[in-house]
Amino acid sequence: MDTEAPHTQRGHSSPVEGEGRPRSAFSAVLRPPTWRRAGVLGVICTVFLLLLSNFVVQPFLIPSRSMEPTLEVGDRVLVDKLAYRFGDQPRRGDVVVFDGTGSFVRERPAGHPLGELVRGAASALGIAEPADTDFVKRVVGVGGDDVVCCDTAGRIEVNGVPLDEPYLYPGDAPSKVPFRIVVPLGTLWVMGDHRSQSRDSRDHLGEPGGGMVPVEKVIGRADWIGWPVSRWGAATAGGRHG
Repeated sequence: MDTEAPHTQRGHSSPVEGEGRPRSAFSAVLRPPTWRRAGVLGVICTVFLLLLSNFVVQPFLIPSRSMEPTLEVGDRVLVDKLAYRFGDQPRRGDVVVFDGTGSFVRERPAGHPLGELVRGAASALGIAEPADTDFVKRVVGVGGDDVVCCDTAGRIEVNGVPLDEPYLYPGDAPSKVPFRIVVPLGTLWVMGDHRSQSRDSRDHLGEPGGGMVPVEKVIGRADWIGWPVSRWGAATAGGRHG
């Protein structure tokens, strides 16, 4: 009887073969991540998002009222940067984001490199207002179009056909500025949906370039409102025509 007692105790206290390692591995999985791991993971995620926004889809924070009611201040739209990369061209009614340097704004001296880098990264992630040179407008005329304001009913005509513009801000006229232009090939005539609050191609008629935006300056097409959740939906708002 006495000789079995130590054997019984050893049996209960010794680890069963194979149990020790799985228990150790399971504990490692449950171990909370260190600050270093969290930091590395954060850097990887940020780099991935920056690459995504630079080459595929970029969030763009709407800073002004010029595209109401389609886009409101604070909306974050998802800009498809591949929309015009493979031979497709902007079409009438597309809502586009473009670099207005040389057409809507003059060339400006570069700021502090580090500050520009931080601001550019924040803008690319959609957490800061876009650069002063970036704009979002609707394409009204493409290369070769004859765009006229306005016909006897007060509507804009493109190639002699009056536009139906259901996206206009309620109460706004299509334009209070009369104009007639032929859009040069390779450029766009763009306007905001809130015409009375929009500085667009009309405001640059007498300047070099005549308010036309080179197609090569288009960053992408604003396809979707991604934030806030209550505003989820297509950013074109029934806009394509012609």
